[in-house]
Amino acid sequence: MSERRIILTLGLIGGTGPEGKGLAYRWARAGYNVVIGSRSMDKAEEAARDLNDRLGGEAIVGRLNPVAAAACDIAVLTVPYKAHEATLESVRNGLTGKILVDVTVPILPPKVSVVHVPPHGSAAQEAQALLGDQVRVVSAFQNVSHGHLAEDHPIPCDVLVSGDDSDAKEQVLRLVEAAGMVGWDAGPLQNAIVAEGLTSVLLGINRRYKMKGAGIRITGVEL
Repeated sequence: MSERRIILTLGLIGGTGPEGKGLAYRWARAGYNVVIGSRSMDKAEEAARDLNDRLGGEAIVGRLNPVAAAACDIAVLTVPYKAHEATLESVRNGLTGKILVDVTVPILPPKVSVVHVPPHGSAAQEAQALLGDQVRVVSAFQNVSHGHLAEDHPIPCDVLVSGDDSDAKEQVLRLVEAAGMVGWDAGPLQNAIVAEGLTSVLLGINRRYKMKGAGIRITGVEL
């Protein structure tokens, strides 16, 4: 008898923006159950409805952020940095014992192309400090343009995955693959500062060279 596949539920906390919706689309297409969370039930349901129409199914549901956090197996935080702390506070009870993938970049508009280093070193480290040891925080997906995520083509960008728990990182690396990208174990959570800072560098490159969706690639290995 073949082993039955366990279908995970992914919760996109603050997932109604372009980054969250792009990841939700790709993971639902790969066979995951997806819950899109928002502070607004109307926005959450609208985002889920739009994506389900595109997918031709009902793999995605919209819920308030705390409900999405409680309902998922793995949570993915996709909010602007200004909403980072408040959103984590609102969902922390639902994240106990789970993995949180933090996609947040500590950008301070209007200087989006200037690297900002928060007091803890990175947004991911701030999340870990706020949530405590009962949540395994992993940093990933900061350098991927939402414009690529929304399309059906392969994404020409690798993903740096950092965290202090090896099993949690391995699970997130599988999510990277399911979303159609190549992921790399980038070491401990402290290294998240590099991936987060790279986003500002890439935004500056986009502006200076009139590009869209600049990303990174790890060279030296044939894949």
